[in-house]
Amino acid sequence: MGAPPTAYDEKKETCGTVCLKYLLFTFNFLFWLAGGVVMAVGIWTLVEKSDYISLLSSVTYAASAYILILAGAIVMVTGVLGCCATFKEQRRLLRVYFVLLLCIFLLEILAGVLAYIYYQQLNEELKQNLRETIVQKYRQPEQEHITKAVDKLQQEFKCCGSNSSSDWGESVWIRTNEADGRLVPDSCCKTQTLGCGHRDHPSNIYKVEGGCITKLENFILDHLKIIGAVGVGIACVQIVGMVFTCCLYRSLKAEPY
Repeated sequence: MGAPPTAYDEKKETCGTVCLKYLLFTFNFLFWLAGGVVMAVGIWTLVEKSDYISLLSSVTYAASAYILILAGAIVMVTGVLGCCATFKEQRRLLRVYFVLLLCIFLLEILAGVLAYIYYQQLNEELKQNLRETIVQKYRQPEQEHITKAVDKLQQEFKCCGSNSSSDWGESVWIRTNEADGRLVPDSCCKTQTLGCGHRDHPSNIYKVEGGCITKLENFILDHLKIIGAVGVGIACVQIVGMVFTCCLYRSLKAEPY
């Protein structure tokens, strides 16, 4: 039989528990802030860049952002729950907190994996779909969101056409009377004015090597890196939280009721 715990052992155990409590509380506060950052990145991706999402045939890019928003919201709720569980020293709440941490961990790993997978297939998707979208859907009925996205793309990235300005020669819209003899949309012009698209000389319109595909691909790749890094980074930090939670749970379990 082992010797009964001494007053020194009990005091040592209590000090260890108090230290764990404050460590976990500090972690939860930082975790709560991180949840806000994760959610902000997801919302920013969808709100600020929503026009470009409409030019992509795959939903993977948007799905990654939605997963981050969901994970961020759960993180913020979990952070509050973690603080309550820590100070009330309730093992049941700590179990719930640990399960939520695990769920968020899996969600953010999923967002990171989706971002990485889409990173690999983005170039092929843009080659297959962007030109077709520009040629077939620009200024067509019920395609206002596509028209707005293409105009914004060409003005913001200073490019014209999917691969080059010559892509517009096959545009359904360019071949109609509605185009009024334009060779390219006005959004291709360096100085955009009504009817400026009648001239496709390099002095008037953007002539960029690789066209808008290259510009859009680089833009989305940069954002996928951010989404992936945020998701995986926060997930790794959560491992620390789960370790603290397990340690505190074991410490509380060892204490007499």
